[in-house]
Amino acid sequence: MQVLLARLACPVYQCFHAIKIKKNYLPLCATRWSSTSVVPRITTHYTVYPRDQDKRWEGVNMERFAEEADVVIVGAGPAGLSAAARLKQLAAQHEKDIRVCLVEKAAQIGAHTLSGACLDPRALQELFPDWKEKGAPLNTPVTEDRFGILTEKYRIPVPILPGLPMNNHGNYIVRLGHLVSWMGEQAEALGVEVYPGYAAAEVLFHEDGSVKGIATNDVGIQKDGAPKTTFERGLELHAKVTIFAEGCHGHLAKQLYRKFDLRANCEPQTYGIGLKECIPKLTFPGGLLIGCSPGFMNVPKIKGTHTAMKSGILAAESIFNQLTNENLQSKTIGLDVTEYEDNLKKSWVWKELYAVRNIRPSCHSILGVYGGMIYTGIFYWIFRGMEPWTLKHKGSDSDKLKPAKDCTPIEYPKPDGQISFDLLSSVALSGTNHEHDQPAHLTLKDDSVPVNRNLSIYDGPEQRFCPAGVYEFVPVEQGDGFRLQINAQNCVHCKTCDIKDPSQNINWVVPEGGGGPAYNGM
Repeated sequence: MQVLLARLACPVYQCFHAIKIKKNYLPLCATRWSSTSVVPRITTHYTVYPRDQDKRWEGVNMERFAEEADVVIVGAGPAGLSAAARLKQLAAQHEKDIRVCLVEKAAQIGAHTLSGACLDPRALQELFPDWKEKGAPLNTPVTEDRFGILTEKYRIPVPILPGLPMNNHGNYIVRLGHLVSWMGEQAEALGVEVYPGYAAAEVLFHEDGSVKGIATNDVGIQKDGAPKTTFERGLELHAKVTIFAEGCHGHLAKQLYRKFDLRANCEPQTYGIGLKECIPKLTFPGGLLIGCSPGFMNVPKIKGTHTAMKSGILAAESIFNQLTNENLQSKTIGLDVTEYEDNLKKSWVWKELYAVRNIRPSCHSILGVYGGMIYTGIFYWIFRGMEPWTLKHKGSDSDKLKPAKDCTPIEYPKPDGQISFDLLSSVALSGTNHEHDQPAHLTLKDDSVPVNRNLSIYDGPEQRFCPAGVYEFVPVEQGDGFRLQINAQNCVHCKTCDIKDPSQNINWVVPEGGGGPAYNGM
């Protein structure tokens, strides 16, 4: 909105307004670029270009149907399903009628879960003590651990001493997508209303600022942002408490961090493949955060599923106490479940994560990776995590990218088709698919930034950090130079672009529900 208003106030924008409408081009502001420069319009999503300023939307019915529930959960991963199941378990145990609705953007429960996980079954055992009898897909117990540092030619073995978090005795090798699918079946059997294929697109608020619920995404919108004849407005789900379990770098959680300043007292979140940690404030009026959205990763253990599940269990128990409190039952605005964060800090989750709090930051300090490993061994094995201080991360992931002029290009060998494979062949294995004729859900706050800043300074990192080939810099049709092309239908929903973009110009929003990968337990 701010970008649009700035452009509307720009005299050059007003001069080129007809060009934009006719040829689908956006001009650049004269205060920064030549008045004759134009940029191909890339972003058409309503979050950047509001519909109330688009004549194509005049007369379209924008009314949404609303449903009321006690608890709404966004995301059917291990954490969200644990919270849902535990709420219904407590409701049955105490003979209470509690409506729990869970929305999931994947077409099927578990379809967006990619992980060959080594699972610590501790939280699963708490939630479903009879998980073996119920047929949970934990079929491969760990029988041996080997840990090593791989160099270009050698493997350096590292001993796993007793008590170190890398010891996996008692854990199971699982396809996490299959476990999530099984958990979805258990949740439905308990009475949870599960809605796969519905993406939560918007947070709704009461007049007092507390969270009121969520709205699912609209469907039936053309790629250029115009309504189709099949357009349907999303559904509003209102609740006394909304649980956000979106997973890593959640689309709605990002907004909640800003609105409620939830990261005021914690370091920037840092990410890696399978690594997401640095925990913010977890509660706010009307809602709370669980799972990998706030980050419950035990880095040296390389596990976060068991802690994510436990966070969901604790959230459910805290919410249930408030929902059944006679003094709060008539309250119509969003409940602030501060008890959840207190209970989390008293649980084994907090004890486990506090003991490893310095391990990831130590690898980014002057110690380096190898020094960080030695630090881990000394403080975790000898002192059991009792460090007298807390190390800090140095900036966010998007701050770490160096300008191209300061780097030496790397010539990678071509894929051999046996051990290494080309990118698009690998993407095909994910089963990723989106309705092609919809606005790209990879939105840009300013369409000019990819070429004028990212390409000119960083040599276009978008085309490198995306694992699915979504971003390409291609020659312009007429004249010299390049333009950014976004192949949004290839997006595997990893959100690396949103995290790593050095300009923080990319905002990942949800596509139409049901789109995305179909990992089938990969």
